[in-house]
Amino acid sequence: MAARTVIIDHGSGFLKAGTAGWNEPQMVFPNIVNYVPCKENPGPSYARRRVSLGIDICHPDTFSYPIERGRILNWEGVQYLWSFVLENHRREQEVPPVIITETPLREPADRKKMLEILFELLRVPSVLLADQLQMSLYASGLLTGVVVDSGYGLTRVQPFHQGRPLPASGKTLEFAGQDLSAYLLKSLFKEDCDRRCLFQLETVAVTQMNKCYVPQNLGEALDFRERQQSALDESNTYQLPDGSRVELTPMQRVAPEMFFSPQVFEQPGPSIPRAIVESVESCEISLRPLLVSHVMACGGNTLYPGFTTRLFRELMGDHVSSTKATVWAGSNRNFSVWLGASVVAHLSTYQSEWMSREEYGEHMRM
Repeated sequence: MAARTVIIDHGSGFLKAGTAGWNEPQMVFPNIVNYVPCKENPGPSYARRRVSLGIDICHPDTFSYPIERGRILNWEGVQYLWSFVLENHRREQEVPPVIITETPLREPADRKKMLEILFELLRVPSVLLADQLQMSLYASGLLTGVVVDSGYGLTRVQPFHQGRPLPASGKTLEFAGQDLSAYLLKSLFKEDCDRRCLFQLETVAVTQMNKCYVPQNLGEALDFRERQQSALDESNTYQLPDGSRVELTPMQRVAPEMFFSPQVFEQPGPSIPRAIVESVESCEISLRPLLVSHVMACGGNTLYPGFTTRLFRELMGDHVSSTKATVWAGSNRNFSVWLGASVVAHLSTYQSEWMSREEYGEHMRM
């Protein structure tokens, strides 16, 4: 396909977009839209208002996520975000071909709606709908292995063999980054927590990025943190955006343990390592050693310090196979889906997967 193909990886938490051929997306922003009161509708009613990108600091209670847990809930918001991306990649009057990644939770009606928006409203010349987990596989340079993708809304596990997903072996866990954020929000601000408060949201986001990690042993980590607290260790303190300081509890520091011990945080199981084991054990016995030796970790949650080391140790302890487990983790693994699509954009083997606007029109007339 054309070198100027635009790739849009639209996750539950962030949208990643850019031109195929780059090593990372040129646009990364929160998957958030807001509805600002306008002259025609200045009040707070739910009637249609003007949609815009991100959170409006003057109206912080009007924002929403168009995609939640991998499911599209607000098509108007999705259309606005896609049009924003395409406007930033338009050359004169030319609209580029587009690769849109789609979640495995998609319904047939979702695919129909996506094509309708892209071809009829945004006037895209050609479209390729790409499976997110398959794109992460291609980003690794492998064709066989287990893709483990833990993002903002979902954690998914899918074994692949020769580039194709193995049937009835995938697992989708509806706990991910947003649950970790919710835990920190509630534990930091307690009865005053408000998921619409920008100050609290910023505090949680910065805490996650700068202070949280995955312990290799939860009990030992908690004991260590307790001793640090008694010694007034500065690493346990965090300065809020308003300048005040708070003391983080040991459990707040090791909150990403949620992905390995979900029951401790009252989250539904199984843990990520257990989901991988169950997924691999549902495959043919002859394939299991090869699969477990190529476990690809991707998604934003895998960036927490200690995540991949802990995952490797847990897989080895589960004895899923006589073969040594290997966890593959690239430095840009939070962009794995986008990177895989960037590769696919230039593969001649995918030419037949593209749909042009003319083919779409003929299909609709049938």
